[in-house]
Amino acid sequence: MTVLEAIQKSTEFLAKKSVESPRLQTELLLAHLLKMPRMKLYLNFDRVLLPVEIDSLREIIKRRGQREPLQHIVGSTSFCGHEIAVSRHALIPRPETELLAELGWKFLATRHSPLATALDFGTGTGCIAIALAAKCPTAKITALDISAEALALAKQNALQNQVAERIEFLLGDGFAALTDKAQFDLLVSNPPYIASAEIETLDPEVKDFDPRGALDGGADGLDFYRRLATEAKPFLKSDGKIMLEFGDGQADDIKIIFENEKWIVEAVQEDYSHRARILIARHG
Repeated sequence: MTVLEAIQKSTEFLAKKSVESPRLQTELLLAHLLKMPRMKLYLNFDRVLLPVEIDSLREIIKRRGQREPLQHIVGSTSFCGHEIAVSRHALIPRPETELLAELGWKFLATRHSPLATALDFGTGTGCIAIALAAKCPTAKITALDISAEALALAKQNALQNQVAERIEFLLGDGFAALTDKAQFDLLVSNPPYIASAEIETLDPEVKDFDPRGALDGGADGLDFYRRLATEAKPFLKSDGKIMLEFGDGQADDIKIIFENEKWIVEAVQEDYSHRARILIARHG
């Protein structure tokens, strides 16, 4: 079987399994298997695959056909140029969250105190904390999560990306894990924001593989925003900012939640597909 034949057969199989972008998914998996850039496949269409390569490809294509996320199969994903290991213990980083990280590091870069500080609330894989630490070498980042498994994964990723010495990892349920005196220039978070009843309607790649705790935002999906709006102020410097990602259609409700707690909402930022995605607020 040649590379081209393998791509064609695997694409047909994934299409029947309702996998989105089946040709692209096939090419990414085959490129990973053959340890070559995806575009190099096009220069190797006539290459005959070894029996062991065919067997390995069948196995990973079968897993993808069972809707296991591509990122889990290859073991990692790219986030702001950093390779981030993924597992079932943490949410797979999404491209739109890169914008949240970018807004965060641009704000930290404006801080003129000797040591800018940021809290990544619900760090998961550690992707945001790692991006902030990499882009702001003088900043001190605190990464907080309730899941010990997620925190272990975040530590592993920080070590891999050579920023572990500037990130403090804390295990605990929200602000209770912090000391009363802790204050940050920036609080950044991509909290769970799916309404509980909607989780079963999500794609299998999400509902069956992302941890429920990273998805479930309560009855209306807004529990964590209420919690942050009521509890975050003491942990934010008077001129600090909070930046939060949220889901489609939630902008107005979240804005009201924060304004009711006397926050000043500075901006609601759109993502790359022009959907309202990030709330930026400061002390009222």
